[in-house]
Amino acid sequence: MYQYKRTQTDDKSLEQYAELLSGVFSNTDKFSKDFLKWQYKDNPNGEVIGIDAFLNDELAGHYVCIPVKYDFYGVEKKGLLSLNTAIGINHRGKGLFTKLANKTYDLAIEENFDFVIGVANQNSTHGFLKKLEFELVGPLDVFIGIGRVDVLRTSKVKALWDAKTIEWRVNNPSNILEQSGTYIISKSDIPLVNIQMSKQEENVKSLSAKYGATVWMGKAVHVKKKGVFVKLPNRLKPSPLNLIFRALNPNFNYIKEDITFECIDFDAY
Repeated sequence: MYQYKRTQTDDKSLEQYAELLSGVFSNTDKFSKDFLKWQYKDNPNGEVIGIDAFLNDELAGHYVCIPVKYDFYGVEKKGLLSLNTAIGINHRGKGLFTKLANKTYDLAIEENFDFVIGVANQNSTHGFLKKLEFELVGPLDVFIGIGRVDVLRTSKVKALWDAKTIEWRVNNPSNILEQSGTYIISKSDIPLVNIQMSKQEENVKSLSAKYGATVWMGKAVHVKKKGVFVKLPNRLKPSPLNLIFRALNPNFNYIKEDITFECIDFDAY
C-alpha cells in the first residue's frame, strides 16, 4: 500500500526527486539537485507545495506546484503553478498522478491558496480537465520572426513580478537567462533563435540585431509585434500547449479572457 507524504526540501529528498525525475525525463539533464533546490526552496514566493508517494522506502510518485502571486482584477491573489510530475515505471497505470494531484490541492486549500494555473500539452490536457476539475483558458500562441514582441501587462489577470522574484527567475541553474535592457530572454536549442520571456518596461531597443530570430509564446490581449512575425499554426508546433486553471477557493472568480501569460510565467525555459 502506498504512503503519501508532503514534499520536502532537504538535501536527501531533493536527491531522491532528482533521481526519479531524471529517470522519467531521460531526454533532459536539467533535474539536478541544485536545479530542484532553486525551484523548490529558493523561490521568494515560498517553498514548493506537493505530495510524494512511497511504496516501502521507494519513491514511487512525485507531484509539485510552486507558489506564485497574481493580480486578479486589482487584487493580489496567492496561487500555485502546476509543475513537476513523475511516476516510476513500475507504478504507472494505478491512478497515482490523480491521487497525488488531489492531495496536493487539498493541502493547498488548507494553506489558503486561491488557485492553480498551469500549462499542459495535448496529451495531458484531457486528464487535467476531466479528472482534476481544471478549466481550459485556451491554447498558447506562438509568434516567430525578426524584431520584438511588446506585451503590455495591463490586463486584468497577470503574474506579479518584483526585483527579488525576477532575480530568482533569471538565475535558473539549468538555464541562466539573459537580460538585454529590460527584455528577459532565453537561448533556444536552435542557433540564432532566442525565446523572449518577458518585457518589463517600455522603450527598449530590438534584440534582433544581437540575437537573431525571436520566438514569443503565451496568451495576451495587448500584443504589439514590431518587426516581421508570423503566428505558428498548431500543426507546426512540436506539441501545442494549453493554458489551464483551477480555482481552489469556491468564492474565487474563474479566470477571464483578459490575461497576460508569457514564458516567464511558466517553466518551459
